[in-house]
Amino acid sequence: MLSLYLSLMTLSVAIVGGGLSGLVAAIHLALSGQRVTLFEKKTYPFHRVCGEYISNEVLPYLKTLGIDPFLWGAQQISEFELTSVNGNRAQMALDLGGFGISRFCFDEHLARYAQSLGVVVLEHAEVEHIRFHQGVFELRSAQQSVEAQVVLSAYGKRSKLDYTLKRSFITRRSPYVGVKHHIRYPQPASRISLHNFSGGYCGISAVENGVQNLCYLVHRDAVRAHGDIHQLEKVVLSENPYLAKIFDTAEFLFAKPEVINEITFEQKEPVHQHLLMIGDAAGMITPLCGNGMAIGIHGAKLACESVLAWDGKEHSRPAMEARYRQQWNQTFALRLWTGRQIQRLFGGKAASNFAVALANQVQPAARFLMTKTHGQPFA
Repeated sequence: MLSLYLSLMTLSVAIVGGGLSGLVAAIHLALSGQRVTLFEKKTYPFHRVCGEYISNEVLPYLKTLGIDPFLWGAQQISEFELTSVNGNRAQMALDLGGFGISRFCFDEHLARYAQSLGVVVLEHAEVEHIRFHQGVFELRSAQQSVEAQVVLSAYGKRSKLDYTLKRSFITRRSPYVGVKHHIRYPQPASRISLHNFSGGYCGISAVENGVQNLCYLVHRDAVRAHGDIHQLEKVVLSENPYLAKIFDTAEFLFAKPEVINEITFEQKEPVHQHLLMIGDAAGMITPLCGNGMAIGIHGAKLACESVLAWDGKEHSRPAMEARYRQQWNQTFALRLWTGRQIQRLFGGKAASNFAVALANQVQPAARFLMTKTHGQPFA
């Protein structure tokens, strides 16, 4: 039988996945005096396919954790540019704004900060099995086994664990591919741009050190039809004159782009088999809304608050899980649904021209839609 000393004052928490939500949760819990072990299957620093734009709604909360992304080079972003497939353009101020910072930089700094607070950060350690028995979790990677009273699952969009845990969405294939470049290109650092192309859309915004992040979403059939990503960019993305100029003149900094397959926006559940899901493991907003990272941070906060309100007794675990499930759905379900609906305005000539016209001619309506994809500042 697994044994674990249960303390009413201190909980042992394991976090599976050292991305943004996992690292923020680790820091929050460590600052609250909990014993935290975090598993990350890669070794910091490394790149992730991500838009690398975060809504300013998270800044008050990050401040309470002692995190200031601007000390690490984050760029303030205050204006939004939208173009259609054939090059029609709209520009407007962002009502709340945000900041850009690469995951290569941000995750590395957060991981080292977490370690300084006493978090055990296990790098190159992929969790292969999770077992829950008599109120205790056992987690196993190839290197070690760890016991914990609480597990936060922050392993991202899709994982081998999703198959092991028999999550319903994992058996349904997703056709979307995400592609990311870092480039040097003279776009104002204060601007985030969203450029449509046939079958997808591409976001560009500043990160640290004068670099721009270029990240786009496309159907896998489009990649197959053109043979490879380079040909796709040359033929399809460059149909938009703004993207054509970028691909013709920008300096591309990666030897090859970062790519991720099987991106899904299907509804997931925030609690599964007693695991508290956070970040993309709980649910993913469409990338065009630019707030996936903010949702990951806010979701980590909600999970930590639910865990810290628990007294460690087995009989109260369902109440803790119910609290987190309710708060997650109340906070994010509408935002994710709105994102799925707004996505229909992108990726085609007629739809993208309508979106640009809406932004130019009916700005109050465009601003209203924008506000529905992000939350209010929280601490």
